[in-house]
Amino acid sequence: MTVAETVGEAVAALGCRQVFGVVGSGNFVVTRALMDHGARFLAARHETAAVTMADAWARLTGEVGVATVHQGPGFTNALTALTEAAKSRTPLLVLAADTSAAAVRSNFRIDQAAIAAAVGAVPERIYSATTAHADVTRAYRRAAQERRTVALMLPLDVQAADPGEVGAPDTAIVTRTRPSAEAVEAVADLLTGAQRPAIVAGWGAVLADARGPLEELADLTGAVLATSALGNGLFAGNPFALGIAGGFASPVAASLLGQADLVVGVGASLNMWTTRHGELIGAGAKVVQIDRELDALGAHRPVDLGIVGDAAETVAALTEVLRGRGHRATGYRTDDLEAQIAAGHWRNQPYDDAGDGNCIDPRTLSIRLHDLLPPDRLLAVDSGHFMGWPAMYIDVPDPRSFLFTQAFQSIGLGLAGAIGAALARPDRLVVAALGDGGALMAAGELETVGRVGLPLLVVVYNDAAYGAEVHHFGPSGEPLDIVTFPDTDFAALGRAVGAEGITVRRVEDLAAVEDWIARRSGPMVVDAKVSPTVVADWLKEAFRAH
Repeated sequence: MTVAETVGEAVAALGCRQVFGVVGSGNFVVTRALMDHGARFLAARHETAAVTMADAWARLTGEVGVATVHQGPGFTNALTALTEAAKSRTPLLVLAADTSAAAVRSNFRIDQAAIAAAVGAVPERIYSATTAHADVTRAYRRAAQERRTVALMLPLDVQAADPGEVGAPDTAIVTRTRPSAEAVEAVADLLTGAQRPAIVAGWGAVLADARGPLEELADLTGAVLATSALGNGLFAGNPFALGIAGGFASPVAASLLGQADLVVGVGASLNMWTTRHGELIGAGAKVVQIDRELDALGAHRPVDLGIVGDAAETVAALTEVLRGRGHRATGYRTDDLEAQIAAGHWRNQPYDDAGDGNCIDPRTLSIRLHDLLPPDRLLAVDSGHFMGWPAMYIDVPDPRSFLFTQAFQSIGLGLAGAIGAALARPDRLVVAALGDGGALMAAGELETVGRVGLPLLVVVYNDAAYGAEVHHFGPSGEPLDIVTFPDTDFAALGRAVGAEGITVRRVEDLAAVEDWIARRSGPMVVDAKVSPTVVADWLKEAFRAH
């Protein structure tokens, strides 16, 4: 028995069911120990992909995600995904081999703890054989309870040591944070006086399972409901739900949010993306923010009142106070507005179809996919110019069926995220929506998809360019040769790794996708040649943030 085996056993005992990684000599034993104690292992082709898969697993299951990497280059290869997870506050444990203390001249030697801290992750370490078990428990609990991404360094000399007597892992009960009575009364005062309240719910509301309490509060106060991008799907089916706020908001949603005299953000950061740089909040509107973390309050914009508290607990307390006061308001809840909201969805907005037989309009593609996909869909969206089309036009049944790796805004994470999602939610048909740039950056993971045989639908919005840069710099006359490329045959790449592959240039070509959905036998790669002339509505807003 070695410390490496003890670490694997302890992580499995703490609840790890699935681990992702790229295995080298430094993390071989700990990975094998995890498997020996019941965890499933999926080998990725790149460390950033492995950590992204673990990130997706954590977001969609609510469990701590676990990834394992080699020391030195294995760790640095994982940094983009580590940064995404850290910025997203994903509960994630990365088991990272590290050089021995005495190996001062090792080629692998870098300050991994400093690098982890620099990107926002929490560095932890196995310090010695005698502390190994306590070190693992501490790191795992920090990930779970603080919702942090933790990089646990495993020095090779400590890994090889005899652990001595091993105890059982320690666990602790975490309770929800209840708001103060005074704060609840203050928010109730604002809601009582509001004529047109709006509630914007984010990932914190998803984590708190706050849909029921939020809808009850909205019914009582006459509020409309919207979400951040990460909360997409939280109010699916509610007739007064506006969808995603911010750059992806429909014209109707943007208008109604702009008319609100009180905006209540619940588990949402109210950042520039969610508020469209503040333009979706009217000049005279009061703003309330509810979050379980003090540092989140007012972090992105001034608020009139901030409350520290769990989303569900706080909203339930508000409803109780308002009911006690006998409050009930119509607000936005009229038949006319309900009909206006229903008609205002992006799929109902007119547009000039840019399809020409050689290329398909990305909006037309997304609308047809929405119609073809079964209700039990899960949508994983990569970053890039294309990313608004699937998010805006393809509905999801709940927020755990939407994966949006945008905290660091790196392209190339969507495919790995979809793989993690497919393992986390085998009850869903998983769709990876990618741009051609991100798809090529993650092309190695196509082999993972084919090797595992996941029933994954990979849709590449292929304009043979870095579209955001084309549409941002092109109008000013800049030469675009450095951001445009020869067309790639993604269907052939899919077939090369054992997936079905088709090319889509017209709506009729999607009939093959309909046939595949009926079978779902292995993966399918859809190379959708999208029109390069269609510019996303939110693009100018995105570049304002740079």
